[in-house]
Amino acid sequence: MRVRLIYIFLFAWLLGCGSDDPSASLFTLESAFAGSLQLSTDGEITEGISVDRTISLFFSATLDETTTSAGITLSAGGQEVNKTVSLSSQGKSALIAVSGLLQNGTIYTISLNDALKSTSGASITPTSFQFKTQAGDLDLVSVAINGSDIGNNPRIQNVDPQLTLTFEFSTAVNVNSFQTAFRLPGKTVSITSSNEDKTINVTPTTSLDYIKKYSFSISDDLESAEGRSFGGYSLEFYTKLDPSDKFPRITSEELLTKVQEQTFKYFWDFGHPNSGLARERNTSGNTVTIGGSGFGVMSILVGIERGFITREEGVVRLKKIVDFLKAADRFHGVWPHWMNGDTGVTIPFGSDDDGGDLVETAFMIQGLLTVREYLNPSNAQEESIINTITQLWEEVEWDWYTQGGQDVLYWHWSPNVGWQKNLRIRGWNESLIVYVLAASSPTHSINANVYSQGWARNGAMANNGQYYGTTLPLGSAYGGPLFFSHYSFLGLDPRNLVDQYANYWDQNVAHAKINHDYSVANPKNFVGYSEGAWGLTASDNHDGYSAHSPTNDLGVITPTAALSSFPYTPEESMDALEHFYYIMGDKLW
Repeated sequence: MRVRLIYIFLFAWLLGCGSDDPSASLFTLESAFAGSLQLSTDGEITEGISVDRTISLFFSATLDETTTSAGITLSAGGQEVNKTVSLSSQGKSALIAVSGLLQNGTIYTISLNDALKSTSGASITPTSFQFKTQAGDLDLVSVAINGSDIGNNPRIQNVDPQLTLTFEFSTAVNVNSFQTAFRLPGKTVSITSSNEDKTINVTPTTSLDYIKKYSFSISDDLESAEGRSFGGYSLEFYTKLDPSDKFPRITSEELLTKVQEQTFKYFWDFGHPNSGLARERNTSGNTVTIGGSGFGVMSILVGIERGFITREEGVVRLKKIVDFLKAADRFHGVWPHWMNGDTGVTIPFGSDDDGGDLVETAFMIQGLLTVREYLNPSNAQEESIINTITQLWEEVEWDWYTQGGQDVLYWHWSPNVGWQKNLRIRGWNESLIVYVLAASSPTHSINANVYSQGWARNGAMANNGQYYGTTLPLGSAYGGPLFFSHYSFLGLDPRNLVDQYANYWDQNVAHAKINHDYSVANPKNFVGYSEGAWGLTASDNHDGYSAHSPTNDLGVITPTAALSSFPYTPEESMDALEHFYYIMGDKLW
């Protein structure tokens, strides 16, 4: 009897020692929650789950953390969703989290496979279950143009006219609502859906126009499949330039000649019929400009040399111009900015600018001195022009414009308001020629202090900063508008022109290169800027007129900026010329 009791005890003890953990042979999912809402795990889809909820899984045994990544999967639409799995301190529950939020109106599947193990090595009993998130409002998740996501781009440009717009929504769209909700004015569009009606593709039935602004919109008529509202959306974009040539290709020499002739024609064909001077712009009527006319008389010399006109024709026009200038209003030998091309009477440039303009006069004088050098004194008619130019040059009272002997030149003086404008001519800008001519005057010269203290500001006009890897010797940040390197150097040759402040060839090359590099970088993302379309300088624009520059960039490329920089940036300027003529010729030429 005693032996039997021992055997019974041993048998019972062996049964009891099979495992310290009763779950070692049975590892199962006990429950699942989305936030505080329990999920069904018996085959039914639990609906109405908020998109911001974390999924919690509770197990019958402690999990082996190294197996959770492979053993627990989260998927939607047959695609696995990126997730992270973390364990509770006791190790019997797992938290599933996704980056951001779950998608609205989406069925998710959680699957547990036999790769998931407990710490004792037992595999989970495989199972899977599903839940569906709330429909939520209809939100626009992403927008792509021709397959490229637009991101946060504030100005979308260079869009191919063969357009497809792709919109990804947070939940399915009611296909009966989108036919009237998607609008591209002036175009009929084809609309298709995919990805369970969450992805909408919009394609115009005909190609868009080149280099044009389009405005696309989605109205609040759009709604989700569950009837949820959409707040509306609008998108502006610009199509790219037509890359085809608008004119037949010609040699670079022929193209340069063509542009020279067209420029000459502005001053020649459109010169004022009475005075021969240049009009301010093509809508100016009788208003002629003194500085621009200085450029114009230089263009007449080019016209003679290039064979656009005969020498005799050029001399007749020059005679008309200098005789008119001799009789026109002058103020201590200085012409006004504007005058009437019929009478020579001042047209005020502003309420306190109705007298002499020394800078505009300097541009006129540099042109006239160039003419004087070009003409032949042995020809009686040409000698007459030479003598008149000499008289006009010597009658300019540069020293008067120091306002009583100050060490600086002043831009304006008026017999009506005196020095009220009170604008000093100080560097660095377009006015170097003013000081060079004033210092060179045989009758009314200035002393060296006026140049060094007034113009150069004792060296304060220096910059020596770097912009896009180029050192700028003089001037404000980025160099200012490009005409600073053009106007004075129509008469001055910057090659080997050096003083204690700068090498002026280096200055102009640096200025032009920085202006080019800024335009190509296009930090404000304006439409059309490129290697071929560059150059910021003073010109008319969509709001009137402005001295455009990298620090005053209004989205306006002025062709004269790049083309007048040919001496300094020959390759970049030729790129611009070819772009303006061949690619944009249908709009510019």
